[in-house]
Amino acid sequence: MAAARKKTAPPPAPAAKTAEAQPMPLADFAASAYLDYSMYVILDRALPFIGDGLKPVQRRIVYAMSGLGLHAASKFKKSARTVGDVIGKFHPHSDAACYEAMVLMAQPFSYRYPLVDGQGNWGSTDDPRSFAAMRYTEARLTRYAQTLLAELGQGTVEWTVNFDGTLDEPAALPARLPNVLLNGASGIAVGMATDIPPHNIGEVVAACKLLLDNPRAAPGELCKALPAPDFPTRAEIITGRKEMAAMYKTGSGSVRQRATWEKEGGDIVVNALPYQVSGARVLAQIGAQMAEKKLPLVSDIRDESDHENPIRLVIEPRSNRVDAAQLMDHLFATTDLERSYRVNLNMIGMDGRPRVFDLKSLLVEWLGFRTATVERRLRRRLEKAEARQHVLDGLLVAHLNIDAVVKIVRSEDRPRAALMKKFKLSEAQAEAILDLRLRNLAKLEEMKIRAEQSELKKEREWLGKVLSSRRRLKNLVRDELSAAAEEFGDPRRSPLVERAAARAMDSKTITPAEPVTVVLSEKGWIRAAKGHEVDPAALSYRSGDGYLHSARGGSNDFLIMLDSTGRAYSLPAHSLPSARGLGEPLAGSVDAAGNAFHGLALGGEDQRCLLATTAGYGYIARLGDMHTKNKKGKAALRVTEGARPLPPQKVPGEESWIAAATSEGRLLVFAAEELPELPRGRGVKLLNIPPAKFKSGEETLTATAVFLEGAHLLIYSGKQYLRLKPADIDAFLGERARRGLKLPKGYRQVWRIGVEE
Repeated sequence: MAAARKKTAPPPAPAAKTAEAQPMPLADFAASAYLDYSMYVILDRALPFIGDGLKPVQRRIVYAMSGLGLHAASKFKKSARTVGDVIGKFHPHSDAACYEAMVLMAQPFSYRYPLVDGQGNWGSTDDPRSFAAMRYTEARLTRYAQTLLAELGQGTVEWTVNFDGTLDEPAALPARLPNVLLNGASGIAVGMATDIPPHNIGEVVAACKLLLDNPRAAPGELCKALPAPDFPTRAEIITGRKEMAAMYKTGSGSVRQRATWEKEGGDIVVNALPYQVSGARVLAQIGAQMAEKKLPLVSDIRDESDHENPIRLVIEPRSNRVDAAQLMDHLFATTDLERSYRVNLNMIGMDGRPRVFDLKSLLVEWLGFRTATVERRLRRRLEKAEARQHVLDGLLVAHLNIDAVVKIVRSEDRPRAALMKKFKLSEAQAEAILDLRLRNLAKLEEMKIRAEQSELKKEREWLGKVLSSRRRLKNLVRDELSAAAEEFGDPRRSPLVERAAARAMDSKTITPAEPVTVVLSEKGWIRAAKGHEVDPAALSYRSGDGYLHSARGGSNDFLIMLDSTGRAYSLPAHSLPSARGLGEPLAGSVDAAGNAFHGLALGGEDQRCLLATTAGYGYIARLGDMHTKNKKGKAALRVTEGARPLPPQKVPGEESWIAAATSEGRLLVFAAEELPELPRGRGVKLLNIPPAKFKSGEETLTATAVFLEGAHLLIYSGKQYLRLKPADIDAFLGERARRGLKLPKGYRQVWRIGVEE
């Protein structure tokens, strides 16, 4: 016996072993393995099937719940029970991933028509992932889910074995409605993605009926029936009809949705948010702008949402003079109150291959799927009717020959064969007769059989007519679509309001123009004081620090700072710390690489100012040319070796004069129009300083000033100053790049030049 067992179980053939161990280039193996993985992700995980609009995990959840009897009228069951059945029988993956897919199908703010009716904490719009664990929540299917399951046992779909070959599962569900458009889908596969927005049942069915009536309908006609997506939220869709039509024509594009709001007293109340936008996130975004002093038009924000008002965000303007529409337009542009959604109608077609569908091809292919499903259902129904008719014919024979049938059953050892021979019955008919109960042999049963035969005859005739006529079959599909739309349809939630995309207000518009004086200290600390009357030199400074430079202007003006290398840096003036304190270091706001700051300028974009260096060179620049958002600044004034920049000086008008003084006490006054206006560079000579004297440090340009005709100049030397009246200034007039005249003794060491109107 042992020898016999040995012979019946021979070892594997050497050839098979060799085939398994056959060497293969690593590149080929990696390419093949990656391709297999890619196709698995595309077909079995990320993309929905056009027929039922579901991904495999969603389909298995719905099927498993129907197997557990969790229909809309049944009692709720723990979600853990459903998840256990799904991963144990059909989907051997993570329970967390399976539960998250189930949660998504239960959230009314995520799905336009939820498939799962949840009880417990299933997340919120503020935090969709805040749902409770599956051991705490309960679920059942919604009424809408029956549109996917109602025809499942009627021979409408193909069945396939599950992962371990022990059970059968449907390859697709026999959807009565194009769920792929109604609930949409999103997913990322390998090398492709899908973003299908949700739509309204009534509009989608109207487009389907239009195609059934006129297969040659143009895309423009379909877009009249199905104009745009319909999200679960009541926010406005503001994308134009032309853009929407182009999106449906190509299968890709974008849709923009905007929150809705209304005035309530002096407040602005937001009552609807775009799809998948959290109210808490919107408030955080607005709060961040307020904290950074970028939104001075708003004084307060609060969330007053409750059960009666699921979305109620209150924005309180600073005053009644604030233009609410302009403020909201700014918030639409800078927060998630307006959001754009990518559309990519990528899904698995009836041929099992993924591709991007345009609207017409998508509806045509789905209608082909639905028509084939209805035809299979009718054929299965016809087969059952014919089989039942055949059995009834046999039962009628038995009722007409009751005595002979009873005699055969009582006397024959093989009554089925005897009945078949005696009355020329089929095996199915004979089996049905033998299964009859005695009480069913009464005369009344004969009447019931004849009535049932009559009904079956009518049904078979109707089924035969429908199956033999494409027009009748198409009308049946049309009628069933209309019935489903009437049962599950609802009004559009997302109103269509064509608007231009929002644009943010610039800093000048959004910031009130208040007079400010910006003060820069020697150590690079900066602050802003309200008004122009403040004396910067009289402010308190840190120990070892002191006043360096100041500039007057508006809180919404450009603020430009110059460092020792001539680079310009920008900061919004309204964001500076108050002068009530000691300010903040500029090093915390800009990246000057440790360079010292030598001056600042404050004014509008077209404000001109004089930039100069101690080498005696300079030019006139516009503040707009020096503005930059780069923390590392931008090149403005080229500083020669051994020189440093002088504080910028505003040029008050076209007919301005420039005064330049050197360390030897030489002063030159010339017309500002003699200087070029440049975006950057070294400029030209202001006052002639001999190169040898500059290199040795004997003479440098120490101060400049720009003034209008009739002003007085104050020449500061230490604590004393010399006042030069217009008549005195005339003595120092000359052409640009001259040496200038010497000042009186005692003022040969010029610290700065002041201007007195």
